[in-house]
Amino acid sequence: MIVKRIFMCFIALIITLTFFSPSVFTSSDCEKCDSRASDIPRDGCTVVIVGKNASVDGSVMTTHTCDCSFCDWTWRYVPAQEHEPGSTRKIYHISQYITWPPEEGLKWEKIKENFTDLEIPQVSRTNAYFHGMFGYMNEHQLAIAESTIGCRPKMKNPTPSAKIDLSMLTLLAMERCKTAREAIKFMGEITGKHGYGFHDDGEMLAVSDPNEVWIFEIMPVGPLWTPESGKPGSIWCAQRVPDDHVSVCPNESRIGEIDLKNPDYFMVSSNVISYAADHGYYDPKGGKPFNWKKAYSPNEQSASSSRGTWVRLWRFFDLVAPSQKFSPDTPNMELPFSVKPDKKFSVQDVMNIVRDHFQGTPFDPVRGLQGGPFENPNYLPRPFKVNGNTYNTARLIGVNRAEYVTVTQCRDWLPNPVGGIIWLAFGAQDTSCFVPLYAGITKIPESFKIGDHWVFDRKSARWAFDYVDFHTQVVYSHAIKEVRKAQEKWEGEATARTATVDKLAHELYKKDPAQAITFLTDYCNSNANSVIDAWWKLGDELLVKYNKLWVYNTKTRKTQRLQYPEWFLRLLVEYDKLVPQNPPKKKK
Repeated sequence: MIVKRIFMCFIALIITLTFFSPSVFTSSDCEKCDSRASDIPRDGCTVVIVGKNASVDGSVMTTHTCDCSFCDWTWRYVPAQEHEPGSTRKIYHISQYITWPPEEGLKWEKIKENFTDLEIPQVSRTNAYFHGMFGYMNEHQLAIAESTIGCRPKMKNPTPSAKIDLSMLTLLAMERCKTAREAIKFMGEITGKHGYGFHDDGEMLAVSDPNEVWIFEIMPVGPLWTPESGKPGSIWCAQRVPDDHVSVCPNESRIGEIDLKNPDYFMVSSNVISYAADHGYYDPKGGKPFNWKKAYSPNEQSASSSRGTWVRLWRFFDLVAPSQKFSPDTPNMELPFSVKPDKKFSVQDVMNIVRDHFQGTPFDPVRGLQGGPFENPNYLPRPFKVNGNTYNTARLIGVNRAEYVTVTQCRDWLPNPVGGIIWLAFGAQDTSCFVPLYAGITKIPESFKIGDHWVFDRKSARWAFDYVDFHTQVVYSHAIKEVRKAQEKWEGEATARTATVDKLAHELYKKDPAQAITFLTDYCNSNANSVIDAWWKLGDELLVKYNKLWVYNTKTRKTQRLQYPEWFLRLLVEYDKLVPQNPPKKKK
């Protein structure tokens, strides 16, 4: 029965992976890179990373754009807990992609049905933390952001021998760790012992604390691995981003050559080079230094050669260091790990980066006809076919299928409950609004915890932002102006008053930490609920104002024509061969 159960689980897993797991194209999959560029999946997460000396206020910042379009978007706050000696922690398999109808149960209860049969010793106290699809920040200002990077096909391990998948790994790190280095070592050790993979393959985590930020990349070691082999069940490498640099991970491996003699900037698994040598991914006798990404997740594309599929990496460097004039023709594998930016970045600057649409570049999605008459950057987010030919479109940083977007701030000059902030925006960052969640708060709005793509629910916070986004898409160039005004009011004012909130909370914390926690909790929840109410109202206003593709002025109670650009009208006349209307003859 046990053998049968394992076999049935394996078959079900393969079916699940076939339909739900994202595959990341690497040059090892096929020599015809250009011919397959248009087939690369477009769902994936963009992570922006800012060292503390590259930010205007000394914050360490990371972002996570959870690009999926059908995943669970709910959020949770998990309080700190004390545990009895000898107690254990059950390990569950958690798919990033599978959801259930609301009437069947919420995801974070349903995952308990996917027990791996592994229980590990529990620690005496687990940290308080916040999580969505992954763990994002805990009470010690340990923060994580994620991006899938893929690996060589033979490295994947979808078998039950891999007990730890990515979501579970981040939750464990949140529960047990205080610093970035501690989290990296812990994640490497537990996956080495119990195996990594199952639902996931190559992944990148930006792991930060108030002092530093690291890029941690982890991959499975193939389906034949077992704990009895005595070999590590994962392979991983971590590189620290210099404090005065910025970096990015747009679903591509970012770590190149590694320096094992510099532990302040590199941490690796024991098999980091030997595994590549054993499997023919690296020749130690070839005279070339070991390169992590070239060994395990190569990608020979550039922004230009992929016709925009792999453009985010180049675009990021183009945005943050334009003086260096990075070329879109440069192979992505040759672009730097990180760069010193031309200017330091505020949290609002980072929010603007994650909304970027490649404006003014050859990959601008509203150039020519693609954006339509209302310059909508969200048309044709994926390749399309005409007469048997496939045509590419650029894969943007700011995409309208995001489940949510985070910007984390870790700040070493404030106590942890005040120093850590998650700025959370539900839905597409372009039309959403970032709201602050301080590390020390003890609850989040109930509306954050519910919602589903297939069931409209006015009690779910996410639907307020989708409501605005939907009405914006129809007449984008007009409606987005209203959205920007709302963002300036609610998001802009929230970022501007952070210093004041920090100061009040810090003063309270010195006198009574509990009082400071209450103050921050009330502030964050009140602000979030006000923003949600404002977005429901904004959605109603957009519906009324642009109803019937006219403009309804609610103040004057008059209507006027919606203006179409002249270039569009000229093309319409040409394509439809329209004939000018002759003016009416004057009566004699």
